[in-house]
Amino acid sequence: MLLKRIQPMVFQARRLYVDIMFQVMGRALQAVSEVDETVQNEARALPKGLLFEMMVMPEGPRLIVEHTGDGHFHYHGQSAPRPVDLSIQFKHIAHAFLVLSFQEKTSEAFANDRMLVDGDVSYAVRMTRVLNRLETFILPKMIAERAVKEYPANLHLPEKLISAARIYLKVATNFVETVRP
Repeated sequence: MLLKRIQPMVFQARRLYVDIMFQVMGRALQAVSEVDETVQNEARALPKGLLFEMMVMPEGPRLIVEHTGDGHFHYHGQSAPRPVDLSIQFKHIAHAFLVLSFQEKTSEAFANDRMLVDGDVSYAVRMTRVLNRLETFILPKMIAERAVKEYPANLHLPEKLISAARIYLKVATNFVETVRP
């Protein structure tokens, strides 16, 4: 009896966590594209106007960012201004939770068939590299090493701390601007 009441609460808690993480990640993608040259170079290969979505199937939480050109992203929240060009979809909220709580690397989730790509796979690989770069900045090294396929050997603590501070400041500013009437 107790288990039947706990399971829906666990599902709702995971859903809330994933939703919050998508909001943070969307804003952080916009921020990292403003502060990191490596991300900008990676994103420049994407077509201007490309709408990228990461979501939980079928109608779960999502984040949508647009490549606005010159390697920069704009976070649109959960609603796209037009049909998305590239979608990375988690098959279940539990799968998204594993990745977003850094228990499973994105590459492992793909290998374990927990995610689908709808769109150009080369763009998905590029966006995954951007996400990995973001995670190396905003997560402590010990957690980032669990989250990304390969932690960059040339990322030194001063660069990491300065970039992380700049990203977090931009994310916080974006949250405040969104809340303000």
